[in-house]
Amino acid sequence: MKKLGLGVLGLGEGRSIISGGLNSALWNVVFLCDVNEQLCQERCHEFNLTRYTMSLDALLANEEVDVVGIYTPDHLHAEHVIKCLRAGKHVICTKPFLHDLSRAQEVLAAQQQSGKAVMVGQSTRFFAPFARQRKHFETGAFGDIVTMEAYYNADHRWFLKKGWAKSDSFKWLYGGLSHPVDLVRWYLPDIAEVMGYSSLSQNGRDLGLKNDDTFQFIFKSAGGIPARVSGTYTSPVIPCGRDSNMSCTLRCANGASQGDYYDLRYAWKIGEQSVVETFEDKDDYFFRFGGHSHHAGEYQNYIEYFARCLAAGETPKPDVSEGIVTVALMQAMEESCAKGLPVKLKDVLARNGLAELV
Repeated sequence: MKKLGLGVLGLGEGRSIISGGLNSALWNVVFLCDVNEQLCQERCHEFNLTRYTMSLDALLANEEVDVVGIYTPDHLHAEHVIKCLRAGKHVICTKPFLHDLSRAQEVLAAQQQSGKAVMVGQSTRFFAPFARQRKHFETGAFGDIVTMEAYYNADHRWFLKKGWAKSDSFKWLYGGLSHPVDLVRWYLPDIAEVMGYSSLSQNGRDLGLKNDDTFQFIFKSAGGIPARVSGTYTSPVIPCGRDSNMSCTLRCANGASQGDYYDLRYAWKIGEQSVVETFEDKDDYFFRFGGHSHHAGEYQNYIEYFARCLAAGETPKPDVSEGIVTVALMQAMEESCAKGLPVKLKDVLARNGLAELV
């Protein structure tokens, strides 16, 4: 299997995919790009690389780059995805795929015209407890889903040191809550309606955050299954020994299961059998630097999945259509908070000329 050439755009969060690519037998990291030259030099020094540019056009002109990994600020994703596709590159784009739906039709058209693969880097799907939970569910042993809940609570006040994180364009609903939203859509892809509330905490206001940082939502699938999503991002969290900062719980007809993030734990029960599985031996693989603020192992897992899909002629998931619908769901969540009323996903898609995606 031929190695793919990886170009990385955005070297803050892009640090993890650089690590993933360098440690994978399926990839060559060939070119780095960021508008901050000092950061380019730091990453080259950290990973013993030499080739970088501050020009996206130069990155795209490099014939060794087969795939561009996009890790730029959220509001730039649409423009960068479109440019990469028009240059004939495959794309892996970190979540949130888009920060709104204003250019979703352009992104969809660019992908269709290019014929190139686009995958949203929903890294949580590729973390050991959640991947194990999914495979276990797919055996059918748990039966049909009765309800589910997913949450992501994190004290991310450190993140607001990034200047762009305090801009009007940055929203924790998209940047943080997209993880549990994606987990719900992974199991219930037919979410039809959402109702929720949000607020901006005092901590967030004191730090200059422009948009809400605290969320509680109820979803309803087309088949009537309820689900819950919640999160908060500038408040203290419960110690991991007592609670997981990120968790996905499935409650099914024959049993229940829960995947926990930082504690690398998966617990399940079917009938009289109760089991707790741990993946503590994989901590160094997933968290390679920066404590738990980066999780390069997930990135390596999903870029290797991407490479295997391309080799097999399969579409990597979440693809461009699934990514856009998830953004539409988050827009519906935002509208529900503003209106204090339930919002139907199909209405949001229709208003943006995307009705064919559901």
